[in-house]
Amino acid sequence: MASQKGLMMETLRTIAARRSVRRFKNQPVSREAILRLIDAARLAPTARNLQPWEFVVVTNPNRLRQLAALTDHGKFIADAPVCVVVFSRDTKYYLEDCSAATSHLLLAAAAQDLGACWVAGDKKPYASQIVSLCGAPPELKLVSLVAVGHPEEIPSPAKRTIEDVLHWETF
Repeated sequence: MASQKGLMMETLRTIAARRSVRRFKNQPVSREAILRLIDAARLAPTARNLQPWEFVVVTNPNRLRQLAALTDHGKFIADAPVCVVVFSRDTKYYLEDCSAATSHLLLAAAAQDLGACWVAGDKKPYASQIVSLCGAPPELKLVSLVAVGHPEEIPSPAKRTIEDVLHWETF
């Protein structure tokens, strides 16, 4: 029982500490760490257990720069050692499923002392270009791009308090 409580507390600490990191050290991320990210993402909850996700891991600096250039708010991808591109088959709940997978990936990064930042993909004008650049089948939907690396800095933006966001029974 004590180990379960310790695991729960460590999980809650990881959730509380996770931040969007956009500046990375010039240091590679190990293959083992990347595999743990994808493993965590694939274990996310999914409607009707469809698991519609597909992940493309990009580490090639030229490809990272190309991805960054296509985005409107992800120029920092060019300086990240890794970008995980999250695609989905077109299912009814593709966005919810792959958003959950992306969240799992972000938490797995934080648990490994890696920094990461989610860049939107769904419904973006560049989505089809990224599908093509990654060599994904054209029917897949781009959900997110996640830059990952060893953080150069960890921002600490203010978060709303629980009292500001919690409503019991009614709003």
